[in-house]
Amino acid sequence: QVQLVESGGGLVQTGGSLRLSCAASGRTLSSYAVGWFRQRPGKEREFVAAVNWSGDIRYYANSVKGRFTISRDNAKNTVYLQMNSLKPEDTAVYYCAAATTWYGANSEREYAYDYWGQGTQVTVSS
Repeated sequence: QVQLVESGGGLVQTGGSLRLSCAASGRTLSSYAVGWFRQRPGKEREFVAAVNWSGDIRYYANSVKGRFTISRDNAKNTVYLQMNSLKPEDTAVYYCAAATTWYGANSEREYAYDYWGQGTQVTVSS
């Protein structure tokens, strides 16, 4: 079993950047595909980005494509979400999740993931 801890959230102005980290313990993260999801105020949790085990296949939600980048450093047991050109509508709690199976395009679905972190708050002020 793997435990996931997100960090790097905070308060930033519109147009600013943040880098979120998802650190794993218990097992090596290189055994898992990883996704980022977010839950905006009053909304259901939604997919943001996903990356396969080796890091060479990535998927993004249309709302973040071109602004966010998911990457992984398996040597550091960490997956990152670089968020640029942030907008107020990016305000949310961001969660990382790990999957033992890579579902390809279906990595946008929550059912694809076996383990979840507790989340980190990102607030973008206008």
